[in-house]
Amino acid sequence: MAKRKPKTNERAAAKPMSELSPADRKTLTALTGLGERVIACAERSRPPHLDIPSRTLSNVRFNQSKRILEMGSGTNRRELFNLSQAKAYMQTLLVGTGAKRLIEQGKTTSLRGLYYMLKHTIEGTKEETFDEQGESDSMIEDAEVLLNALREELHLYAQKRGEMVGPITVIDSGDEIDCTRMGSGGYGIPSIVEPDRIQFRNCKATFILHVEKDTVWQRFNEDKFWRKHNCILTHGAGQPPRGVRRMLYRLNAELGLPIYCVLDNDPWGYYIYSVIKQGSINLAYESKRMAIPSVRFLGLRSIDFERCRLTPSVQIRLNDQDRKRAKQIAGYPWFANKRPWQKEIDLMLKNGFKLEVESLISKDISYVTEEYVPTRLAESDFLD
Repeated sequence: MAKRKPKTNERAAAKPMSELSPADRKTLTALTGLGERVIACAERSRPPHLDIPSRTLSNVRFNQSKRILEMGSGTNRRELFNLSQAKAYMQTLLVGTGAKRLIEQGKTTSLRGLYYMLKHTIEGTKEETFDEQGESDSMIEDAEVLLNALREELHLYAQKRGEMVGPITVIDSGDEIDCTRMGSGGYGIPSIVEPDRIQFRNCKATFILHVEKDTVWQRFNEDKFWRKHNCILTHGAGQPPRGVRRMLYRLNAELGLPIYCVLDNDPWGYYIYSVIKQGSINLAYESKRMAIPSVRFLGLRSIDFERCRLTPSVQIRLNDQDRKRAKQIAGYPWFANKRPWQKEIDLMLKNGFKLEVESLISKDISYVTEEYVPTRLAESDFLD
């Protein structure tokens, strides 16, 4: 008789708790506790439910003393026996089950991977557990706030974007990587940069220069700015993903490296700075592990059109959306009481145009690396 082939989940046995990292044990305990609470409700003949912290703007506040965005105490109850909530309740527990399996097996997967891992037709029906990935992504965020755990601690990763180079050695999953010997490409910052994956060694840098786009980063890297100024050079390909923000947070918190940002002179550059500094409204529940209140805005500034003697050909006229966004940002509590920022935004609106960092190339191909940033650093000319 032929032997029965083991099922996939039988082949991948769970790791004993003793083999898991302290972070994994903590997350697994939280996941197990979630399941035990559901069982306890059933045993007491009470409707199973989940009280999930509300991820809405009305439940977000700016903590003046910590200078970061935080979630309030508001929650939304999700019940199994409520027809309008039953599917979301089931989906939340499915995400928890998937994360538990990943941790126990010592594996990670992408957000897309988890979607397919959990997607199936419910037996005896034509109902799918998830109709599209957006549903599972939303439940992952709910699981994060419910468990007080980063998605990276649930062994989930998003698309990798961003690079770094400079005088630091990184231990990445046991591999030693010298970030001064990365050629033209740099070290690709992973989506998961937690301490059990990434450790820092031999850091000789005195600060971090974070630039908005990879095109600008390439100029700084090619000109070896990081070597001349003894710094770590990073970028986030625009709005920095969570992995880049966590990396910057850890470099600042653990190594004490100050961070300066070179971003476009437009509402979107201001917003990127705001997210790095105070956290984002959507991810306010993770600000304590991502926001960096001490980060400083080095440029590009509204005064730079005249200060750098740029030509009108580099101006990009503000549209209605730009103006609306700029006024919204000026009204943020963390900008509203800062006179230098109000002057900055007012001047941009008065100018009627925005500027990209690349506009400095009109002066000289290396003007931004050899003149602009070194002068701003030497004069401590930045916005806080």
